Amino acid sequence: MTPTTASIPARAPRAALRPSEYTSALIQVLRGSAAQVRGAAVLEIGSGSGVVLAALGAMGAASLFGVDIEDDAIDEGLTLLRELGYADIAKIERGDMWLPTAGRRFDLIVANLPHFPMLPIEVKGRLSTWSCGGADGRQLLNLFLEGLAQHLAPGGRAVITHNAFVSVESSRAILQRQGLALRIEHTFLVNIPDVKLALLTPGVLAAETGRTIHCYGPHAFADMHIVEIGAAENFV
Repeated sequence: MTPTTASIPARAPRAALRPSEYTSALIQVLRGSAAQVRGAAVLEIGSGSGVVLAALGAMGAASLFGVDIEDDAIDEGLTLLRELGYADIAKIERGDMWLPTAGRRFDLIVANLPHFPMLPIEVKGRLSTWSCGGADGRQLLNLFLEGLAQHLAPGGRAVITHNAFVSVESSRAILQRQGLALRIEHTFLVNIPDVKLALLTPGVLAAETGRTIHCYGPHAFADMHIVEIGAAENFV
């Protein structure tokens, strides 16, 4: 069967895994370079609902591999990919960051990691891993960046979400030590819901308000980047 969006059943996704503005922005940028996805071996770290993998499948990826630490996410993602006809090329494994992919390399690696500067806290209607990136937002982001070079195939690239208020320059420095470079592909303005704003590390809020965080009365927005990462020689 040829995968087609027409085969989507009338099934509501789990609320705790609903796609966010970040997911939408990531898919939009990936769709803009769909020709580079065709025939690619793809990995998503933190696959969540599976919708990004599904979008990459629709763009013609040769294989889809997802990693997540939440059982609900694995069930949801595999269900979606099976329903869309990608069962033969898709796999999602439970594991922490790079562990399930040891020794493997991929043409394209994507991620929308929790990297909001906040301490762990239970939020009703969300999984325990939702958004939390530690006090500086870099708890998972650094681990991802530090392991990236070991999993990119020659000529491969990564495309990830990156909050502007979590230093892009710090990420660039981590990547440079591995011979990788980063460029900002697109910047979007995203809403910071009240529940997240209340949890944002106070020092980050103070430093970034008026810079990458924009407040209008009770409403707050922030700059969020989609960045592409690859071998430094390809970014000249």
